[in-house]
Amino acid sequence: MMRQRPWPKLLLRWAATLIILVLVLRFVDLSGLIARLRSIPPSLIALALAVSVLQVVLSAWRWRYTAGRLGVSVPMTFAVREYYLATFLNQVLPGGVMGDVNRAWRHSRAHGQGAVERSGQLSAVHAVVLERLSGQLVLFPVVLLAVVVLWSVGAFSSQPLPIRISLNPAYWLLPPLLVGIGIWLLWVSGRLASLRRYLGRLGADLKRAFAGWRNGSVQLFTSLAVLGTYLTVFVLLAFGMGLAADASSLFLTAALCLLLLLAMVVPITVSGWGVREGAAALLWPAVGLPAEQGVAISIGYGALIFLASWPGALVLLKRA
Repeated sequence: MMRQRPWPKLLLRWAATLIILVLVLRFVDLSGLIARLRSIPPSLIALALAVSVLQVVLSAWRWRYTAGRLGVSVPMTFAVREYYLATFLNQVLPGGVMGDVNRAWRHSRAHGQGAVERSGQLSAVHAVVLERLSGQLVLFPVVLLAVVVLWSVGAFSSQPLPIRISLNPAYWLLPPLLVGIGIWLLWVSGRLASLRRYLGRLGADLKRAFAGWRNGSVQLFTSLAVLGTYLTVFVLLAFGMGLAADASSLFLTAALCLLLLLAMVVPITVSGWGVREGAAALLWPAVGLPAEQGVAISIGYGALIFLASWPGALVLLKRA
């Protein structure tokens, strides 16, 4: 049987990214947006690039630590090199996770093909999954805290957004029904026992990576530091555009940029492009600010992170 080519899906993701970007740019002040981007001084761009290097090193160290908890060795130089490669692939391939899939696959290949080696392969894959999970477990509560603070200080009160949602009570039966159908399909196909074994192994690896005061503290503070580097890049761009002149504007911009980071988690476009700008075009007017300010910060961030990922392209060329 002929294998289905992945290109149609990749092209569809790229098309969705471009369509969303065009729609966003169609409804903002392009002249103001371009002026904001051109106002960023090169010194701040260089500083933001330096912060991105720290970001990769911290993330690579978090991966190395997580893998070590699972009994898998990852040399630091290998971790930094592979993280740069994964970051670059995440920037150019749809979904934002293909680079991490490649990172897990490349690392798992070093553990051979036997039964014991297959266990090591699974640990290598779980190390990447749990390393990414560590970041998300920190991002979600921090974003929730930012939303609560913004709401409590009345940041959204200037532009009320009346939203009325009316759902039939029967709709709430749909999620458990779908879960039940999925479990039934696994049972009749004979894969339920395999899934149970796999979930047991995943749960054990979760405990090994996160359980305990030491593991929890390392994961928490490392992920907070990585999140801080993301936010620092946003804030530096806002400073360069003159959008964080005082403490209140700095806090507001940082809180909104946290929401942009959450929007980038949605894996429907290429590296968050389009979704991030669309979220910015909605969030900034919601607090009474021009939409082009948020879109300018978002576009500047995307361009800078893409530029910072180019060491990964060098790794790819070297491997080729």
